Amino acid sequence: MKIRQSLLVSLVLALLSLPAIAQNKLLTIDDIFDPSPARRVNFSGNPLNPRWLKDGAHYIVVSKDRNAFPKLLKVDAISGKSEPLYDAAKMEAAFASLPGINKEEAHRLANQTSYQFNPAETAVLINSANDLFYYEFGSDRAIRLTSNPDEEVGEGFSPDGRMISFIRGNNLYVEDLGLQRRERALTRDGDAKILNGRLDWVYQEELYGRGNFGAYWWSPDSTKIAFLQLDEHPVPGYPVVDQIPLDQNVEMTQYPKAGDPNPIVKLGMVNAAGGDVRWVDNYKYPAEDLLIVRVGWFPDNKKVWYLAQNREQTFLDFNSANPDDGKSSNVFHESTKAWIGINDDPVRWLKDGSFLWLSDRSGWTHLYHYGAGGNLIKQVTKGDWDVRSLDGIDQEKGTVYFSSSQHSFIANQEYAIKIDATGMTRITTTEGNHRASFSSSGSHFIDSWNDVNTPTQVRLYDSSGKLVRAIDENKVDVLGQYRLGKVEFLNVKTRDGVNMEAMMIKPPDFDPSKKYPVWSYTYSGPQAPQVRNAWGTTRYFWHQMLAQKGYIIWICDNRTAADKGPNSAWPLYKNFGELELRDLEDGFTWLKSQPYVDASRIGLWGWSYGGYMTSYALTHSQTFKIGIAGGTVSDWRNYDSIYTERYMLTPQHNPEGYRKSSPINFAKDLHGKLLLIHGAIDDNVHTANTIQFLYELQKAGKQVQLMVYPKSRHGVTDPVLIKHWYQMMTDFVLGNL
Repeated sequence: MKIRQSLLVSLVLALLSLPAIAQNKLLTIDDIFDPSPARRVNFSGNPLNPRWLKDGAHYIVVSKDRNAFPKLLKVDAISGKSEPLYDAAKMEAAFASLPGINKEEAHRLANQTSYQFNPAETAVLINSANDLFYYEFGSDRAIRLTSNPDEEVGEGFSPDGRMISFIRGNNLYVEDLGLQRRERALTRDGDAKILNGRLDWVYQEELYGRGNFGAYWWSPDSTKIAFLQLDEHPVPGYPVVDQIPLDQNVEMTQYPKAGDPNPIVKLGMVNAAGGDVRWVDNYKYPAEDLLIVRVGWFPDNKKVWYLAQNREQTFLDFNSANPDDGKSSNVFHESTKAWIGINDDPVRWLKDGSFLWLSDRSGWTHLYHYGAGGNLIKQVTKGDWDVRSLDGIDQEKGTVYFSSSQHSFIANQEYAIKIDATGMTRITTTEGNHRASFSSSGSHFIDSWNDVNTPTQVRLYDSSGKLVRAIDENKVDVLGQYRLGKVEFLNVKTRDGVNMEAMMIKPPDFDPSKKYPVWSYTYSGPQAPQVRNAWGTTRYFWHQMLAQKGYIIWICDNRTAADKGPNSAWPLYKNFGELELRDLEDGFTWLKSQPYVDASRIGLWGWSYGGYMTSYALTHSQTFKIGIAGGTVSDWRNYDSIYTERYMLTPQHNPEGYRKSSPINFAKDLHGKLLLIHGAIDDNVHTANTIQFLYELQKAGKQVQLMVYPKSRHGVTDPVLIKHWYQMMTDFVLGNL
């Protein structure tokens, strides 16, 4: 009996210990980066990403049922009741009846996770196999709009939904959707170096947002289109070579480096019915010194508004232009003591013809209310914090909804304020990062929330911030199986008293009596903070894996990276590197004063500007034992004109600033072991940066390691290569720190 009792007790104890064991799993490279989704652990879950429909009462989401047909569901926001968005079987049959569309292709076209809807949300426009297709929900007929070997891009509906527009061969086209379909070319001079309605590489990357190549705008009444024409002839070409094919592929990209000629930009206006283009008269701006950075129409259709800057971006002009004669006039002018930034969606029109304007003029990003004629009515928001996004307007209540850093610089919260600048209230209360999407009426918003410990969860609130219901709790049970280090948020002061945000992950079995090496990550670029009370992805889990292996993870945002108003970044004007490193060093000074830190074993890594900062730090400091620099800018004369000149002016106007800021000129001072990494076909930060730096290091007798990733651009995206990349970095850290 005693033996049986003993066995029973042992069995019970063993069973009780199972959850504890399960919660002590350690991360592996395979868990985080295995190329197979079946073997890679999904730490973030699959949160829904609802998109409001225009009725303000429903939203659409992608079904979590992998076998759903269609994948898109229409959901009643208040009740949560869902139904298929459209009759997918009917849509599939309509596509299957088209010549050249097989059954598999028809099924795919009828079962996508996203579509481009017409303004009434009753029909879709699909770009497939270099042709455009139109389908009206419930119809027995799908329409092939184009049928030619040329590629159509930038497609979209007119505001009235009766026409579509697109770019082919760098020319702007319009096609009617009525029974008498007719395609019209609105421009005819487009070619490889004349781009009509289409952005080039540098304009999309640095002005309109990565991946946003469209450069035309319909008038609200669908009668006219404004568009940019970019003339690439003055811009030097840059070869990007793919060495993997037997016969190498050479891409020639028009890429203006700092100081090089930019594309010549013109703003044109043309009738949607066709006819001559009316060009805006920009005589007051030298053609070689003009950037057109945003465009739109006044709501009365009578004029186009556009934002103009000089190439060094020291001013911003809000201008208007008449589509009948092309004459332009200035509405207002902005400048600061350094550069003046462009905000996404900076103009929001109100029913009375006035508008809200998002501006950096004060050194903080705030909202201003302007009259239709350009007279300032009132500054709507004010304070030592930023408006991060303008998310909704309830014009009946006179209320504006926006996200802001007012409560926390490391996580966005949502706020409401009256247009007359009264009654500002915070309407999200949970600590962490909020992203709000408001219904068309402004009565409700969908809140996607997360924090550093919690993957994204989605909830519905009314406009006062009262919870209506949880849309998706997105519980990720697998997280409970792993022993993760606790994340601590700290504040560290610089030598001149500036407060810096910092984040530390200690090993899960941290012992304050021991001394630990430090592995630090940085980006450091202007207004690009890395310390966030928000959910991380694979890089965060890699850092957690290193913490489990006995490293303290340290991330500290230098003042110019912190995004505490544009004014926080102005001190780096005309001189990259020096102030950023000084601030990082002050963070490490605090860290080294902690009894549990081994000051002789500190490593630094980063990518892009972070790769630059790592290269600069290891050639200007003796703090670091090792560094990993990926996608490095080694000489700022190599980088593109619009980004670099915003902060550094041109090399012609600031030669000493460029010399001092570029680590290529200080290769002889390298201290510590350095690993350089670059994508072999990087068309953003060219591989030449790393090769040039490597050459100077070699001439200085400095030994470094190099890894190049074929077929990779500015980021490594092939899952097989990503795993190799992080395994290589892990080996480098473990072997040298």
